[in-house]
Amino acid sequence: MHVDRTVVEGFDVFDGLAPEEIDDVLAEATSKRFPAGEIVFEQGSAAAHFFLLLHGRLRATQVTTEGQQIVVRMVNPGDLCGIAVALRRPDYPATATAVADSIVLIWPTAAWPRFMQNHPTLAMNAMRTIGGRLQEAQTRMRELATEAVERRVAHAVLRLANQAGRRENGGVRIDFPVSKQDVAEMTGTTLHTVSRIFTAWEAGGLIEGGRQKLKVCDPHELVLIGDGLKAGRL
Repeated sequence: MHVDRTVVEGFDVFDGLAPEEIDDVLAEATSKRFPAGEIVFEQGSAAAHFFLLLHGRLRATQVTTEGQQIVVRMVNPGDLCGIAVALRRPDYPATATAVADSIVLIWPTAAWPRFMQNHPTLAMNAMRTIGGRLQEAQTRMRELATEAVERRVAHAVLRLANQAGRRENGGVRIDFPVSKQDVAEMTGTTLHTVSRIFTAWEAGGLIEGGRQKLKVCDPHELVLIGDGLKAGRL
């Protein structure tokens, strides 16, 4: 199935590429729809493909050697994912699951080195993507090691709002289903703790829940809590 260039031209990974370069990359792509709850690729399985999310949201999770599941990141439209080949891995380091009905572009892993060689701008964009994810991972590791749990939760909610927020009256709506369990797995804490924090924040007017689509009503207050400049409401 032919993929129209216009659906990807605004994505960072294609920034600076000539139209014919984008067409060349898309010529080898196929598109597939994944209903909410369906796995796109699974941790430990052979990395035969890499992916670009066109529409929807994916949750990338890892299971540790101790059997604990953690949310590594949320994949947003325009994000590359499953690029194990760029990490010199033969298998996927995480599992990606659709949290909303999603459409992805799929390429064979064998195409990656050819794309990197033939399209230097694409290679630089991919390197920036990987660098940004490493920086985010380092930030989260620092938060886990040094910050109290309420600060970590505030940072996680603010990151989600920045990456996938939609402004509406009275705040910023995180525009995909995100559960308290997701936030717990992002921040290395328990569901009970996140529930307690969210209850206090809702009572104070900082956030508003509803059908797993979280609304941030007072981002400034959360920034102050996340930065340790204001005591939380627990």
